Amino acid sequence: MMIRQQAYPRVGLIGNPSDGYHGKTLSFAFSNFHAQVVLYETPELKILPHVRDHSEFSGVDELVRDVKLYGYYGGIRLLKATIKRFCDCCRERDLPLHDRNFTIRYHSNIPHMVGLAGSSAIIVACMRALMEYYGVSIPRPELANLVLSVEKDELGISAGLQDRVVQVYEGLVHMDFDRAIMERDGYGLYEEIDHGLLPPLYVAYRADLSEQSDVFHNDLRARFERGDPATLDAMRFWADLTDQAKQLLLEGRGAELGPLLNANFDRRAALCRIGDGNLKMVEAARSVGASAKFTGSGGAIVGVYESEAMFDALKNTLSPLGVKTLKPALVPARGDMAGFGAHRRTDIRNPKQAAPSDP
Repeated sequence: MMIRQQAYPRVGLIGNPSDGYHGKTLSFAFSNFHAQVVLYETPELKILPHVRDHSEFSGVDELVRDVKLYGYYGGIRLLKATIKRFCDCCRERDLPLHDRNFTIRYHSNIPHMVGLAGSSAIIVACMRALMEYYGVSIPRPELANLVLSVEKDELGISAGLQDRVVQVYEGLVHMDFDRAIMERDGYGLYEEIDHGLLPPLYVAYRADLSEQSDVFHNDLRARFERGDPATLDAMRFWADLTDQAKQLLLEGRGAELGPLLNANFDRRAALCRIGDGNLKMVEAARSVGASAKFTGSGGAIVGVYESEAMFDALKNTLSPLGVKTLKPALVPARGDMAGFGAHRRTDIRNPKQAAPSDP
């Protein structure tokens, strides 16, 4: 049996980075890129390397370039950590797993470290493959939590929940991470919204402008935890923008999102230092009349454009900066257990609740 599971990059449309600080965000998944995990039964358990995991270089310059692009560890660590966390989760719930070994490999063409959540996409795809192989189902809110625990608990990566939620749900998702809701249920309130309500959007990215999200979040976390008034006010501001954006969409006024996206970025720029390259990318996009904000922690932007002429102007203006521009192909919302076979599954649920509902 050959199992293939995919996951897609996400765009934090509005509200980020408040998702890690009991705020609200609105995000969508898109299929211009993907991460895929292939798993099949073999006598021994093997994790096969991807091109990102190679250790042979033509010289020190190539090694330095490779480390800048992919870090020191590639994706093998993501698969190892995911397998371990999945097994721990099953054992914590006294769920027996069969003893058949497997070989697993991954492929990803998601631009690396530009704020499109490429690492968590690999983890989500791996989780889906393991769930199918072992016949285990995990409700979507719990699966998002489990994916986050791989990064935070196993690998020590600072991250918020929004990436994992929208990559598990797919489609367009409004997320409320209110502290009381999180403490009561163990996860936030996630509402799926018709992605057909979105206006024409572009995504643009430049790989050499990437910034590790944990670098950004570590500084913001420290300011948040010591109660910095400007930081706390910004979190409330971003959460409120998210609700405004949701209301515009539900009223069929998605074309009016642009100023809200700009306001999201402008407050971020007032609170945190933005690198010159990233700032020039935003300013260049806005110079043709489009809105622009980060999709994540930097390296990629998203915005509303008004016409094909404006989209062409975006591409022509951003290209000299080394920026690639595309129209995101939005992914429809995924059903709770979509993509799994009809064989019997064991259901893992939140131990906080006997039978939590899956929003």
